[in-house]
Formats: sequence, structure tokens, C-alpha cells
Amino acid sequence: MSDTNDRTTSATNDRFAGFAFPLIELGRVVVTRAVLEHLEREAADIYPYLHRHEHGDWGDVTPNDAEANLLGAIHGGRTFSAYEVAGKRVWIITEGDQSSTCVLFPSEY
Repeated sequence: MSDTNDRTTSATNDRFAGFAFPLIELGRVVVTRAVLEHLEREAADIYPYLHRHEHGDWGDVTPNDAEANLLGAIHGGRTFSAYEVAGKRVWIITEGDQSSTCVLFPSEY
């Protein structure tokens, strides 16, 4: 999982990013207090981003992270997405057993 700002290609530019059907189960979704406060302050909705994550649109991740996510979805590994939500970078991470998904800021990892 990378948090570099020098991405030349993101998964959202990949014509194969995102599927019509869910690739993973989210399990129990947990949102950190800091992200929740940000969402409330900005009147932002996290659900579209959870939907994108669940359907294989990993957002702004490196091609290596996108490939690891696809393999994780197929073989039971962790999946990681990154999105700009109301002006702040937010990560969504689903555990390999798909029992839980966490929404957090990179600084909280």
C-alpha cells in the first residue's frame, strides 16, 4: 500500500477498474472518529466510496496496489482503496477474510 503523490497512473484511469457486481464483501464497516467528523462537517457521504471499493474501483492507488487488490479479492487478501473525499484523502481497507472494512485517514494507519 502506497501513499506517494507521484502516481503516474491510478486505478481510476484503468479501463478495467470497477465491476457491475461486488468483488468483495465489506463485512462490518467502521469509520474512525476523525473521518466521521470530517464527513459531518463537510456534509459528505461515504457510501458512494464504499460502493466503488466493493465493486473494484480502488480510486487513486498505484497500479501495483490495484493489482494486489484484484488478487486479494480473488484469493482472500486485504483490499485497499484511496479517494479524495471532501478535500481530504481517505483510505478504505477491507480485511482478507472480508469480516470488516475500515474507513480512515492515512495518518491513522
